[in-house]
Amino acid sequence: MPQPDGALRRLRSRAVFDLPAPPAGAVPDAPPRAVRGTIVDASPHLLVLDTAAGEPVRLPMAPTTSVWHGGRSGPQALTPGREAIVRLDADGSVAERVWVDITRVTGTILSCDRDGRQVEVDGGPHRGRTLLTIPEDALRRVLVRHPMLEPGYLMDVICVRSPDGPRAVRPGTSQPGHPADRIVPASADAPSPQTVQGSATWFDGPAAGRAAGAAYPAVDPEGDAGGCADAPQGCAPLPCLSRGSVLIVRNECSGRALKVPIVECGCVAARYCDRCVECGTSPRGRIVELTPVGFAALGGDLDAGCFNVTLDFTATAAAFHPAPEGSP
Repeated sequence: MPQPDGALRRLRSRAVFDLPAPPAGAVPDAPPRAVRGTIVDASPHLLVLDTAAGEPVRLPMAPTTSVWHGGRSGPQALTPGREAIVRLDADGSVAERVWVDITRVTGTILSCDRDGRQVEVDGGPHRGRTLLTIPEDALRRVLVRHPMLEPGYLMDVICVRSPDGPRAVRPGTSQPGHPADRIVPASADAPSPQTVQGSATWFDGPAAGRAAGAAYPAVDPEGDAGGCADAPQGCAPLPCLSRGSVLIVRNECSGRALKVPIVECGCVAARYCDRCVECGTSPRGRIVELTPVGFAALGGDLDAGCFNVTLDFTATAAAFHPAPEGSP
């Protein structure tokens, strides 16, 4: 008799935490390389952000700094009052990329008007419903990946904020959408993984905040772990973890790795079985959704929507059960 989805994932979780500890230094520590805040002031040489964490942050700009505001833009988009997400260069001294008022709408279509220009999307129990506008100049690009703008189908679009709500700019996935209930779960006899490869995307919403964090598709629904009772099992064999656990996330495109705490149940991501093609083709499955700051800090381009990723559960186990003080 097959095990229930949650039981399978808990078995994998126990196997993960019985793994031997990784060598010293295998769990990376890195300073913040991305900042999110409200624009206070801007010039061609300096961007000032209010991050709601004390004094405003002053970020030097360079001629090579790239600005996005619904597409490639320039310093004119850096208007006070708008929100910006900034990735710093390798030295952490200059703004490398700036995304202005970028957001994302991911979930299941609830309704769509006759012209396909107004779409209501259910973002799941943590993110609620969103009314999305698809402008005429973006409609064709969106329809390439989402030809069925009908209730019950999955939707994923990169957007720019507007006074009337999010406006679609481009699709956030490279594969066509499919019905939300059409999921091919990981095999019941899939081995307990030490590492899992797949796609990392990013999410916006109340839990995204202004720090690095993750929504994980296999948060344990039992007890106080923080998972959703009706979360589906995705197509990647992930172990159960609790909210607050630390993931070790490696961007296979940039080579950067980061400790990222789980801040939300990623039940919406579990419904997507697409691939990322940013640097080669990833295995199927969205195995982690990152906050915008976490995604950018790992070298991901928010307007691209994804990167190929590896989750290192051996290092996660070490972070979950650190060695006692005084141990070698």
